[in-house]
Amino acid sequence: MPADPLDQTLDRANSDVVLIVDDVPDNLAMLHDALDESGYAVLVATSGEMALQRAAQAVPDVVLLDAMMPGMDGFEVARRLKAAPATAHIPVIFMTGLTETEHLVAALACGGVDYVTKPIRPKEVLARMQVHLASARERRQARNALDAFGYASITVRASDGRLMWQTALARELLQRYCGGPVPAGGGSLAPVVVLDWLRAHLAAAQQQIEPPPLAIEHGARRLTLRLHQQTGDGEGEGGGDWLIVMREESDAAVIEALSLSLALTAREAEVLYWLVKGKTNKDIGDILGASPATVKKHLERVYVKLGVETRTAAATVAMQRVRPLQPQFRA
Repeated sequence: MPADPLDQTLDRANSDVVLIVDDVPDNLAMLHDALDESGYAVLVATSGEMALQRAAQAVPDVVLLDAMMPGMDGFEVARRLKAAPATAHIPVIFMTGLTETEHLVAALACGGVDYVTKPIRPKEVLARMQVHLASARERRQARNALDAFGYASITVRASDGRLMWQTALARELLQRYCGGPVPAGGGSLAPVVVLDWLRAHLAAAQQQIEPPPLAIEHGARRLTLRLHQQTGDGEGEGGGDWLIVMREESDAAVIEALSLSLALTAREAEVLYWLVKGKTNKDIGDILGASPATVKKHLERVYVKLGVETRTAAATVAMQRVRPLQPQFRA
């Protein structure tokens, strides 16, 4: 059997990485040769402990897992792979000589996506693998496409609130809007505001009813989150894993439109913007770093330029002028 390529650079651009876990050398050799000839990069492990180590190091694209092994059996290996955010997304295909329904159900219940029965037939294994690799690849491509178009995405496990997956843009946005560092990769907890929103609408989402988006304000910018879909990584387990798509929106163009269309200074336009948003003079002062008295003076000049006398009238004029230019703006 060829040397294990774990210590070599894995060419993920041209081949999928398969981890075979079996304590029988003959089974490993047969599968290794068949997969290698088919163009896969193959890793092997002869025990449950070794399998977990190699999965954590290499993060394979799929795991072929023997169900019955001495020491840590395949069922426990699968449970641990699915419990670790870094490996939870990896499809696990069981290889088992146990054909009783209860054992097959157990294999699926602990995280397996499929199973093949022994004696192993390499062509059947290849066929099953290709189906699950294609599904995993489609999910990755969808996530990458979202990022490319300015959207960020995360996957949250509803049962314990763990961030199972996140793009670099998503991590940056969560840090900015929710505070505190968000570690790269997975494993950290989703921000409380995001998790509360997810759980509040989980029942409706599971019935394919789209929940209202979550908007987190940060000055004239806001982060909008939408519940996209339940992923195949953890369906049915405590609510499963959910793909959340987020995008940053800014009303900077609205403030500029107010300034230009109403002949206001930049600061007057900012004050009027927050007035439209229903903020008090004190609130506006806190946002802009000014005193309430200064805000009042700006507003007095705004009233004169708009030919109005009240906050309500000023807000009405602002909305009438900006809405045709910025239809997405809302009070």
